[in-house]
Amino acid sequence: MRTMTDKLPVVSQREATPPPVRWYRRPAVLPWAWAAGLCLLYATVAVRRHQLLRTTGYDLGIFEQAVRAYAELRAPVVPLRGPGFHLLGDHFHPLLAALAPFYRLWPSPLCLLVAQSALLALAVVPLARWARRALGTRAAHVVAAGYGLSWGVASAAAFDFHEVALAVPLLAFALEALGRRRWGVAVAWAAPLLLVKEDLGLTLAAVGVYVALKGPRRLGAATAAVGLLGSLIEVKLLLPAFNPGGAYAHGGHLADGHGSLLSTLAHAPIDALRPDVKAMTLILVFAPSALLALRSPLSLIAVPTLGWRMVSENTFHWGTAYHYSAILMPVVFAGLIDVLGRERQAATESPSPGAPARNVRASLVIVLAVTVVMIPSFPLAQLAQRPTWRTTPHIGAARALLDRIPDDATVAASNRLAPQLTSRCEVVIFPTFPVDTRLDLRETGPLPAPTAEWIVYDAVPPEAWPQQSGPWPYPKEQQERELKAARESHGYEVVAARDGITLLRRAS
Repeated sequence: MRTMTDKLPVVSQREATPPPVRWYRRPAVLPWAWAAGLCLLYATVAVRRHQLLRTTGYDLGIFEQAVRAYAELRAPVVPLRGPGFHLLGDHFHPLLAALAPFYRLWPSPLCLLVAQSALLALAVVPLARWARRALGTRAAHVVAAGYGLSWGVASAAAFDFHEVALAVPLLAFALEALGRRRWGVAVAWAAPLLLVKEDLGLTLAAVGVYVALKGPRRLGAATAAVGLLGSLIEVKLLLPAFNPGGAYAHGGHLADGHGSLLSTLAHAPIDALRPDVKAMTLILVFAPSALLALRSPLSLIAVPTLGWRMVSENTFHWGTAYHYSAILMPVVFAGLIDVLGRERQAATESPSPGAPARNVRASLVIVLAVTVVMIPSFPLAQLAQRPTWRTTPHIGAARALLDRIPDDATVAASNRLAPQLTSRCEVVIFPTFPVDTRLDLRETGPLPAPTAEWIVYDAVPPEAWPQQSGPWPYPKEQQERELKAARESHGYEVVAARDGITLLRRAS
């Protein structure tokens, strides 16, 4: 007698088992694949800049001297910053010591540049992971591309090394945890910001405020208090204790403009709304998200960094160059994910979900379009230009002359030559460190006699490259006078001169 089961087709074990998902299509791989690709991209830009003599003593050389000291179990005394200058008296960044083991294995400025590239790329992991969970795989690719190619990250990756690179992934992981309402995890990721830079305690405080508003109030209030108190202790006690002048080295940037810090803060809203570079920066910060991040309360975490930059009297802080906006990019894209995630959730709960879903897709298309449009205006576009891959005779001449300087020598070097030597010599900037860069240095009188054994001076101005200008720290005319004085008055002899580069050695 036939039963109903006899009529069912026989399915083999092979047919019943679904085909395996290839490793590169697994959801968990997507964020890390983006991180690897972005790390390679950033490292290519950074390393090539170094090869083209585009890195500088200020700042790559300074940070290499500090990390080199940590690797040798010494205090971070940095000759480039001044005789016996303890770098924790400039900015409070003891977390830099975490790079010392890597530098011990690879004692080169390239170690720092590659480490920075990896840190900036690592921040894409939590952002892409959160985007995939909240918005889907395609959206995760858009968010990863938007963050990875954003101008704030590109500007940081393409200018030397800075401690803020340590903070970018920490904040990105903290923001992902905030998005998942894992409050304790978010605070744990954000807490080390206190050890990256003194102003980042304010960012930690902003995270605490967000936690207090959206989650457990006690945890949020405690986090905010720790952030504010931590920054206050660093600025008022720790930094002055390490600084040779016994004060916070950068306090003047906030106090000079309108007479006092309090009045400066009072004028800040007016200054920030002027149709100038400040206003443009405020717009460009949120532009990679098509301004959608402004609709998220997470954008409030960007307020401390934007606030101190807008009230600063240092004009470098106002614009889009250098590394100052890198810490803001995770906030911007976390805000974007938050806003679109809520819209998608509303779409699933709506009786007519079509329109909200289309809005989310349209927003992602706009974000991708903005990303593509902005790339040519910022440093990553240099990779597509022929001069980036051309080694000039001037670079060859510089390397030939630098090779004549022995290891462990003391050298006074031009700003762009200094980081070529910091891994093997004790280097200072030629002619000397400027006491106050806001002075009219053309009126500065003779400088103290150089004491380094070697001087290497490059009279050729840098070729066109973002974030580069003319001679530094003094006008070319004064540097030429100091070079002449070294020969005629301070006992230095010309060892070699080639293509605008002069190598001198002090007579024994």
